Amino acid sequence: MIRWVYLALAIWGAIHPMYYFISWFEANGYDLMAMVDAWHVSAAGSGLVWDLTIAAIALTVFIVSEVAMRRNWIALIAIPATFCIGVSCGLPLYLFLRARTVT
Repeated sequence: MIRWVYLALAIWGAIHPMYYFISWFEANGYDLMAMVDAWHVSAAGSGLVWDLTIAAIALTVFIVSEVAMRRNWIALIAIPATFCIGVSCGLPLYLFLRARTVT
């Protein structure tokens, strides 16, 4: 049961933030560096960017160490999900994949 909650959170964590990213790109053009500049407009924004960056790196280290022990290779897909979409997708996706039975 909890596995499906993780999957629902991963889907939500992919769709909800992406809505804002796409809205921003449509309003400001498809310039990734302009978006990064917008994230650093204030100290609060920069703090949030660094908070999420450090969380993404910590999650990546955890995933790699867990995959090395458990040999659950499919769980590595959570790493690009984390860096391409966000921690809000990557973490619950990893938990969903980790909760499955590995043979």
